[in-house]
Amino acid sequence: MSINGQPEKVENIYLSTLNEILNSIAPQNDLEPSLNSILKILAKDLHFQRAFLAIMDPKSEKLKLSITHSPAKIDHVTYSPGKGVVGRVYETGKAVVIPRMSDNTDFLNKAFGRSDEELRSLSFICVPIKKANPKEEENILGTISVDSPILPMDNLLEHKHFLEVVAALISNQVSRLQEEMALQAQMLSQGPLVGGLEVPPPANFVATSKSIKQVLRQARQVGPSRATALLRGESGTGKELLAEAIHGCSPRRDKPLVKLNCAALPAELVESELFGHQKGAFTGAYQNKRGLFEVANNGTLFLDEIGELSLDAQAKVLRAIQEKEIQRVGSEQPITVDVRLICATHQPLEKLLKEGRFREDLFYRVNVFPIFIPALRERREDILPLAEQFLELFSKEYDKNIKRISSPAIDLFTQYHWPGNVRELKNCIERAVLICEEEVIRTYHLPPTLQTAESTATDTSLSFGEAVAKFEQELLVDSLKKARGNMLQAARDLRVSYRIVNYKVKKYNIDVKKYTGAKKK
Repeated sequence: MSINGQPEKVENIYLSTLNEILNSIAPQNDLEPSLNSILKILAKDLHFQRAFLAIMDPKSEKLKLSITHSPAKIDHVTYSPGKGVVGRVYETGKAVVIPRMSDNTDFLNKAFGRSDEELRSLSFICVPIKKANPKEEENILGTISVDSPILPMDNLLEHKHFLEVVAALISNQVSRLQEEMALQAQMLSQGPLVGGLEVPPPANFVATSKSIKQVLRQARQVGPSRATALLRGESGTGKELLAEAIHGCSPRRDKPLVKLNCAALPAELVESELFGHQKGAFTGAYQNKRGLFEVANNGTLFLDEIGELSLDAQAKVLRAIQEKEIQRVGSEQPITVDVRLICATHQPLEKLLKEGRFREDLFYRVNVFPIFIPALRERREDILPLAEQFLELFSKEYDKNIKRISSPAIDLFTQYHWPGNVRELKNCIERAVLICEEEVIRTYHLPPTLQTAESTATDTSLSFGEAVAKFEQELLVDSLKKARGNMLQAARDLRVSYRIVNYKVKKYNIDVKKYTGAKKK
């Protein structure tokens, strides 16, 4: 068999294509980019002109063209089951092969940008995507289809069989994407919140990884309600920012968000801070004072490190939640309050329960909607976007013209385990900006905890010449990136001759072509 007129062992092509597809559908990869890369792989390896993934939308009960790979921009297209080629494949669950597209009048050619000439020179293959373990009658998730150059029917049938294998491989990913589509539709259908308030995306929350996107999705789900949210995660993961995001998409967003770190005050002062006190209630109480529950009335109260509250304070917080009443210290007069509570802790509250240090009834009151924020080391995709955000922030604050972070420094960021999480990363970037006197953050600008002997070229096993060579190589690579592979411009930036740059490029075996498509920063 030949593909696109080139004789080649089809088994080898299919095997190499399958290997690429298996790498793309690895569990850690995000759904849409993963499925999009599969369509690109199919088009590249098998010379398909276009590749499409249509997924059934459970709400509208129509097929939506969800992911495409095409030389021209494609409009939003929907198919009704049974209508057109794709609709028939979905309804019957049987693949279709059309040897020449011009012989069939059911195609949406205008939407797909197909010319009359293409219709005469292209075939069409469409196969259903079925659930991996179908237990219901409706087990078709969608379809995968391609525009292929015209080939003998036997070759088109081989392509069809191969696409059926691909459809079986990606069925789990398509099923998850279908669930995400349904969830997004549900959130959109909720419309404005109480009082006509729309759900705003948190402006200062970086969400690149799948895990943190799920956290934000949960925040948007609990935001419009008055349910108590319990934010759990290590110190420095961004619990306070998430509390602000929840408050920001609640009907109380125009009311105060009052914050208290329960670990920051001695136990004897926490009650006075939370519930207020009457004049003369204790030594130093020279006047009446409103507590934070009163200050946050009709708004939101964020209690960070709630596990540090004393048992007495826990009892009073429980009463405030249940009865919507508080009493100031030294007063018997109840005060009615309407407060939405958001709590946070880095401690295992279940362990505190067993040790008798946390009330069981309060635990079940605050644990209505728990949200777990993953540590930074568990979502490494967020490290670089966060670092760039902090770099921009501190460059403006300290009036520095720092444009980027060097590749070796980025490598250190991604390799480090970040015990202090996002807070540690922020402090690290602030320190680097303060001591940096050039336009690039380099490894030697980072704190000693991140640096290694190898990264800073101070490994005692390196000779002086090897250490200098490492430093030279880093400078040269950074300049080539900045100049987008232009060695003449890199020589100007480094203030050396073109001959020296050319010599060093060859000496260190640097592939200049690798940087010609780099984004200029």
